[in-house]
Amino acid sequence: MGETVGVACGFLLLKNVFANAGEGSPFTLLALTERAGTGHLESLTRLGRACAAGCSTVMRVSRTCGVLAAAMSLLSLEAAQAQSQRPPLAGGRPVQMAPQQAVPIVPTRPSIFQPDASAVQLRQDQVDILRRVLGDAYTHGFDARTFAPEQATTQAQLINLTLAYARAVRTGRLPASGFMNEWGLRPAPYDPTVDFINAVQQDRLAEWLDALPPPYTGYQTLRGGLATYRDIAAKGGWLPVAPGPDLKEGSTGPRVVALEARLAAEDPTIAVDGAPIFDAALTQAVQRAQKRFGLNPNGIVGKSTLDALNTPVQQRIDQINANMERWRWLPQSLPADRIQVNVAAAILSVFSHDTPTLTMRAVTGRPGDETPMLSSMIHSIVLNPPWNVPSTIAAKELWPKERAHPGYLARNDFVVIPTGDGGSRLQQRAGAKAALGQVKFDFNNPYGVYLHDTPSRSKFDSFSRLASHGCVRLQKPIELAKALMAGDPLWTPEKIDETIASGDTVRAKLPQQIAVFLLYWTAYVTPDGQVNFRQDPYGWDRELVQRIAAL
Repeated sequence: MGETVGVACGFLLLKNVFANAGEGSPFTLLALTERAGTGHLESLTRLGRACAAGCSTVMRVSRTCGVLAAAMSLLSLEAAQAQSQRPPLAGGRPVQMAPQQAVPIVPTRPSIFQPDASAVQLRQDQVDILRRVLGDAYTHGFDARTFAPEQATTQAQLINLTLAYARAVRTGRLPASGFMNEWGLRPAPYDPTVDFINAVQQDRLAEWLDALPPPYTGYQTLRGGLATYRDIAAKGGWLPVAPGPDLKEGSTGPRVVALEARLAAEDPTIAVDGAPIFDAALTQAVQRAQKRFGLNPNGIVGKSTLDALNTPVQQRIDQINANMERWRWLPQSLPADRIQVNVAAAILSVFSHDTPTLTMRAVTGRPGDETPMLSSMIHSIVLNPPWNVPSTIAAKELWPKERAHPGYLARNDFVVIPTGDGGSRLQQRAGAKAALGQVKFDFNNPYGVYLHDTPSRSKFDSFSRLASHGCVRLQKPIELAKALMAGDPLWTPEKIDETIASGDTVRAKLPQQIAVFLLYWTAYVTPDGQVNFRQDPYGWDRELVQRIAAL
């Protein structure tokens, strides 16, 4: 009894000692109860025994310690829930997890009881496992020298190298300060120390290491694609096709021979015969390449196709590495019901029960008005939305048009609204000319972007669709609105159509909020095993590779 009371008194004493440490300090009772492991309880027990000797009234202390014990049990439960690393995929919206926010995540406060993994003693078979995994780190896009096991001459060095690899392959290599502002999708901080110690003690080291990389097919297939393009590079890569007139079926000459050889470097189905004539088979090969590059598959090698073909193999390897790094920024589990936008390819996909059910073209931000990477929750839609014009767009685009062509604003349904502080802002009324079209999809984010309809439909027919101010315009917004409102007894498809036809501006809350991810994929693998590449319109692949290289 005295020892139990003593342990509780020890916690009370620690609470008083750390009470003045401040909310942001690691020296807090919360930090102790969240992070202290079983081994550290021995220290608390010894402190508690000393405290127990000075306790004058056991019953009074017992009642106090009972309250504290209950509070600590609650804290332990909350900590366990918060540290859950691998939640299952949600089968439906009611049990979905909220995705990461689009703002930087504050790292966990350090604990004064941080375990020392370097003191762990490994068996020889466990040492062999670590050396095998570190030897394969190159296949995840890391430099072969970074995690080379040969550089570790002691067990402690090998363990420290493993922990560094675990952090890198799980959440990426960039520190929080290394992210651009527009890279709003940030990985949660991860300290592998406790997981490593547990894996060693529970003899599941191999399983833990295998589970560290992103658990997504998109990542694993890129890993295979990386090996393919490294093999191509090891064989000398490919030679560029010389510039000149467009090449098409019927063309002849040495440039046609060079084109065939260049296409065969990535397309194993091409039978290279060296004939200097552009025939039907070569036309089909060009069309396959154009589809992989996201270009118009017309079979004609013009400037865009030639630029894509002449991109060096090392640049393609860098693209794959950059995309693998961005996969590490995602949470360990994605909601089964979600919306994903590939900003670089300007494509939106709706997933239901983790299966794509609706896909449409989009128009995303042009360079200079980049659509950010982020995750959030769509909470409502606005039917017949007005457009509250951002002040930057008003100053740079609309007011100059009004000065050049007086009456422009009125003719396009813009009104000037006083702001109450002596200033004013522009709003475009809902209607046929409204830039947001008939529906807008709202989600919280610090960038002020959203998904919306548009009265300008021609851009959806283009293969290059980066033209917005940063928001995402949708090809099929009404279809998406009806899909998100499915099952709502009020907002039936007929009710949505009636409201749009009325012209009234109405906000409708979704029956269940749905996660939305704005992502930037410029390299991915299709079911046929081919790596598809897109342009790096914002230069983010190059920027990411350079920032990693500078670490």
